Amino acid sequence: MGNRGMEDLIPLVNRLHDALSSAGQSCSLQLPQIAVVGGQSAGKSSVLENFVGRDFLPREYGEFLHCKGKKFTDFDEICKEIESETRRLTGSNKGISPVPINLRIYSPHVLNLTLVDLPGITKVPVGDQPADIEYQIRDMIMQYICNENCLILAVTPANTDLANSDALKLAKDVDPQGQRTIGVITKLDLMDDGTDAREILENRLLPLRRGYIGVVNRSQKDIDGKKDIKSALLAERKFFLSHQAYKHMTERMGTPYLQRILNQVKNSHKSREVKYAYKFSDPFTIFTTDNHIRDTLPAFCSHLQSQLLNLNKEAEEYKKYSPDDPAQRTKTLLQLVQRLSIDFEKLIEGSGDKVDTVHLSGGAKINRIFHERFPYELVKIESDEGKLRREINYAIRNIHGVRTGLFTPDLAFEAIVKKQISVLKGPCIKFIDMVGQELISTVYHCLNKLSSFPKLRNKTEKIITTEIREQESKCRDQVLLLIDIQLAYINTKHEDFIGFNDGQKTHSQINKKVFARITGNKGVAPPSSLIVIRKGWLTISNISIMKGGAKEYWFILTAESLSWFKDDEEKEKKYMLPLDNLKLRDVEKGLMSSKCVFALFNTEFRNVYKDYKCLELACNSQEEVDSWKASLLRAGVYPEKVIVDEHGNGAPEILTDPQLERQVETIRSLVDSYMNIIYKTIRDLMPKTIMHLMINSVKEFISSELLAQLYELGECSVLMDESPEQQQHRQEVLRKHAALKEALAVIGEISTSTCTTPLPPPVDLSWIQPTSPTLPNNLTSIKPGVRGHAPPVPRVLTHTRPTASQSSNGLQQLAGHPNRAPCVPRRQPPAVPNVK
Repeated sequence: MGNRGMEDLIPLVNRLHDALSSAGQSCSLQLPQIAVVGGQSAGKSSVLENFVGRDFLPREYGEFLHCKGKKFTDFDEICKEIESETRRLTGSNKGISPVPINLRIYSPHVLNLTLVDLPGITKVPVGDQPADIEYQIRDMIMQYICNENCLILAVTPANTDLANSDALKLAKDVDPQGQRTIGVITKLDLMDDGTDAREILENRLLPLRRGYIGVVNRSQKDIDGKKDIKSALLAERKFFLSHQAYKHMTERMGTPYLQRILNQVKNSHKSREVKYAYKFSDPFTIFTTDNHIRDTLPAFCSHLQSQLLNLNKEAEEYKKYSPDDPAQRTKTLLQLVQRLSIDFEKLIEGSGDKVDTVHLSGGAKINRIFHERFPYELVKIESDEGKLRREINYAIRNIHGVRTGLFTPDLAFEAIVKKQISVLKGPCIKFIDMVGQELISTVYHCLNKLSSFPKLRNKTEKIITTEIREQESKCRDQVLLLIDIQLAYINTKHEDFIGFNDGQKTHSQINKKVFARITGNKGVAPPSSLIVIRKGWLTISNISIMKGGAKEYWFILTAESLSWFKDDEEKEKKYMLPLDNLKLRDVEKGLMSSKCVFALFNTEFRNVYKDYKCLELACNSQEEVDSWKASLLRAGVYPEKVIVDEHGNGAPEILTDPQLERQVETIRSLVDSYMNIIYKTIRDLMPKTIMHLMINSVKEFISSELLAQLYELGECSVLMDESPEQQQHRQEVLRKHAALKEALAVIGEISTSTCTTPLPPPVDLSWIQPTSPTLPNNLTSIKPGVRGHAPPVPRVLTHTRPTASQSSNGLQQLAGHPNRAPCVPRRQPPAVPNVK
């Protein structure tokens, strides 16, 4: 429409669109939405017809979202389809629905814009309309005009009282400064003789910030007579030129002037939101917004440059790679194996780059197995005091036979020690299995980078997994050999062994397991009450609701007590629980609880905390529970074990023979002393053995022998076959990279200089009274209240229906979802009172 800047800009923008669409990209130069608001029969649809109701040019067509794939090249057919779809969903008796009719108009000559033809504001329901029709329509209108990117055309007939215009009242509710509201006065040709709207159109009587524009639409007779838009625009201009009251303002009246004003408004009122989903093949507007596009280009250009920078490295690699070149395949295979070796070593040894801050992985998990899981498994074995004393008792008596021995038999000591050492095989084998499984998990994580070559990934996985299993088997044999070595000779001359003489003197001190048995500490230590073993949050879960229910506290575990505080500032102590005579046991997780629970209880059946026999503590994961258990074991709190079977076997016996009791105590002290040596040795050797035979061996295998074994397969060319997904990804990356470069080149040809129109000064809008919808006469009144901005339409269908013309790509929420309206904040309309 005479906009030379836009005529020059459209070809460049279309080139930009073509460049990006070839790579599946979209353009984010979002244009404003225009909503037409007014009462029934105010001429809203006729105003829109002046923009879009024209004969289509070649290469122009329309599509409806409910008729996908069907192209309408005749505007009359489009009108008929709108009427038909409206009748189909709302009936023929004035029904309404919030679901929009989505019409997309495609043309190479104009740009994207969305026009929304909203239903007319009504007061009294007719036909099939619901009793609260006024509220429903008002809510529907507010859903669109609340959007800051929506320009409001407040349409009011010239032959009505402008001060009571519902359209202007609604516009003031959402645009109190009048920055995006334009008054449109229709039906100027239908005013009574001797009357005119001159003072209104001159913005003197009831002023708006952006003023009023008068238009003359086609009458129903003109429409029935097939009067085209060109003729209608000529008739409109002739009306203004010939009318005594309007001829001096002809250049500021009519549809062409409205188009130019809308273009200026859109330039001065820009969208607050940028969306990267846009096409330039689908305009629904003859007026355009070149300044808006030029203003948007810098940010859009920056976005494209950021995308290009992210793709540069990957695209350059793909450019150099030729899938049909054997040399390239071999080179890529070598690089992938080297990368696998480096990644595996970083995960095992730890690395400062790309650190996982959410989960433990690789070496960190293995370290946890070394120093938490394995010691815990060992202590679970040695913690069954009653069973051990019973075995010593039986061993002494069986060695003496029918005789009563005067001396403590060393054979009983050796038999008990060997049995205790043999039990270590189970935890050690389990230890190896856990580390082996973690190595395999780490390999799987590293192999994800080979997913582009599925055959190579499968073969590599099979080779490495086989190697891990072989090393695991060797390690298992070596560990069993270490235990057999310990069984072969019981060294009672070991420097840390107390000996038989000292055993009788010190059995009372050694009878209680202490912190040193777990850690192996020697020499002078600080006071145990000052040794903090662990801190952390735990939930006391077995407090009744009447007493406050489960609550989280900050716990501190030392070598002698477990204390908890209100929070981690450690200022308000809630309780301190001594660790004497405490043991722990597992508690089954509740059906409605996601936390893992363990319990502390007193072996002498005393209350642990206030009037509670046990203290149930909950953690967020089983890993936390295991970690707390390991810490409690270090503090000398061991797991519970049942030593009495269903026949009563295993119950502790009451020793009536003082001499036998002394012998049991002596051997018990000796066993405890010797097993401390064994535990210390096993805890030290097991991680070293596994590290040498399994972890280091697997690392060495991947770095030096994996490539050779892959070559031995004789299928190197086949191994490097890309997956279909990788082929598609590589092609998409290269295509997108080229498209971004071309798009940036096109943007470089577009001048970003703009011509702006200043915003008119504010005016006094106090003459517009707030909206106050009324109910039908046959209903009771609603309790007064302030109605806020309208909510979004619910996702279910209701009984209202506007008609919306959508952009070709479905940028607006309406086009993307045919069964719902745009998603903006919504409140439910007030309930309609019961009819009296």
